[in-house]
Amino acid sequence: MGKLLALALVGIVGALIGERTVSLRNRFCTSREVIPKRLPNCHLVKGIEFGSEDIEILPNGLAFVSSGLKYPGLKSFAPGKRGEILLMDLNEKNPRPTELRISRGFDLASFNPHGISTFIGEDDVVYLFVVNHPQSKSTVELFQFVEEDNSLVHLKTIRHELLQSVNNIVALSPDSFYATNDHYFTHFFMMLLEMLLGLPWSNVVYYSPKEVKEVAKGFYFANGINISPSGQYIYVADFLGHNIHVFEKHANLSLTPVKVLQFDTHIDNIVVDPYTGDLWLGCIPGGLFFFYDPEKPPGSEVFRIQDIHSEKPIVTQVYVDDGSVIQASSVAAVHTNKLFIGTIFHRALFCDL
Repeated sequence: MGKLLALALVGIVGALIGERTVSLRNRFCTSREVIPKRLPNCHLVKGIEFGSEDIEILPNGLAFVSSGLKYPGLKSFAPGKRGEILLMDLNEKNPRPTELRISRGFDLASFNPHGISTFIGEDDVVYLFVVNHPQSKSTVELFQFVEEDNSLVHLKTIRHELLQSVNNIVALSPDSFYATNDHYFTHFFMMLLEMLLGLPWSNVVYYSPKEVKEVAKGFYFANGINISPSGQYIYVADFLGHNIHVFEKHANLSLTPVKVLQFDTHIDNIVVDPYTGDLWLGCIPGGLFFFYDPEKPPGSEVFRIQDIHSEKPIVTQVYVDDGSVIQASSVAAVHTNKLFIGTIFHRALFCDL
């Protein structure tokens, strides 16, 4: 009887592992072939060599770029180089990035920037929120941008037990934001176990100095997040779910689901055109980019979603690369008929639309 029970348990465990393996592969690998689709007049941005994970463009054409992200399981072409925030003036014919100086007292040596978001306050003061991973931990750093000397004044570091492993944020005011947590665990091996189990444990958290609360959950890997121009809707990308979630935002800052748009790609960051409301998605098509293979580098893909709140949103595949030009795109932002494509650990591309 004992042997039969043991054999039954082995069979159950084997079946569970097999099912989890198939499920995990389906989430990490998309099914279709990556066929390049180019845009006219594209050029690589000189001065960006080691990542441009997130991009925020101000109405005046100044663009902030987070660069140099290092994270367990991710490729890095410059593991000894610290992270930085770059500034580009997209009004220039050939914009070049410059590193923004950060005020004294901030720990530059461990600076590891990830998702970023801006908020323009009273008297046009620009606040920059930066997800930071010092020593692979998770904080949100709040800066004030000083345009006169292209510098950042560090205002404060935000930590909270609900902000376990922040991926991206969208600012709501000079001191509040929504944040996506891509995991409930911060230890690398616990994160791998969480992914292996394939459970939807990622969430969205609202933060303010007075209140911190979970406002959405059930994502496999909550990633990019942004807000509609009206401020009425929040958009969340589920990287391993291959979809975009649309939520309605309420006066008490709670969120209720509206719809889900399914894709066959890994969606990273979401940029919202402030004039049209279109969503621009930086995506990674194809296979397991976590396990980097220089012979088969991860590709890049950009989608545009128009009329997302209609019954039939218009989804357009704007750009595709097989990894021969840029690898693992994470963001796509537009300004005056130009497309700026950033990557997690590789270069950046600037194209005409």
